[in-house]
Amino acid sequence: MRVLLLCDDYWHPGQVPIDGVSPLKERGFEFDIITDANDFKPEMLASYPVVIMSKCDEISPKNKAPWKTLEIQQAFIEYVENGGGLLVIHTGLVAGEHTESLDRLIGSKFSFHPQDCPVTVQPVKPHPITKGVELFCEVDEQYRLEILSDDIDIIMASYSPPQGEKEKYESEPYHNSDAWIGAAGYVRKQGKGRVCVLTPGHHLAVWHNPEYQKVLENAIRWCFESF
Repeated sequence: MRVLLLCDDYWHPGQVPIDGVSPLKERGFEFDIITDANDFKPEMLASYPVVIMSKCDEISPKNKAPWKTLEIQQAFIEYVENGGGLLVIHTGLVAGEHTESLDRLIGSKFSFHPQDCPVTVQPVKPHPITKGVELFCEVDEQYRLEILSDDIDIIMASYSPPQGEKEKYESEPYHNSDAWIGAAGYVRKQGKGRVCVLTPGHHLAVWHNPEYQKVLENAIRWCFESF
């Protein structure tokens, strides 16, 4: 199966998701990779049953100009509604200044994250994406989300332990003091297509965790089933 991978921005080097999906090549997947959004054209979407978006609204690490124009956002909406599968991972959840349409398609957007900390990820309901997946823990950025759609179906949760002093947390929200549980993965459908969102993925160790590799493979195949 050929999959398009969009990745690489200032805070999230593209080599992480590129290396992260590399083991899946042995599972029958081929990945076409775009790191500079100037190389992306909306008509490309028709060639792929599944697109992985692990890229925020920056053309490249050296060019922080936005690339998710209204035309491109509409192209993704039509792609999904016509049966395409969209898998959004980590930095793909970081909204741009004018990406409201795409954010609604995705179903949420990044709010903030505490400092890197041990994050436990656990399936919370039976689903094709969580099939065979066991609880695992890796150091990562635990994304907090602003939910934009009331039809998301949370299938995995993430948990981070307390860290930092309460006074530091009150003055700087990027340190979390209280234990926190959030969405690590969810799905939604729009039209004939499917959207899957996975929040872990800042560090390569997360991508290469055997349990997360299962999640990635299952998610791609689940998104493909709508094609």
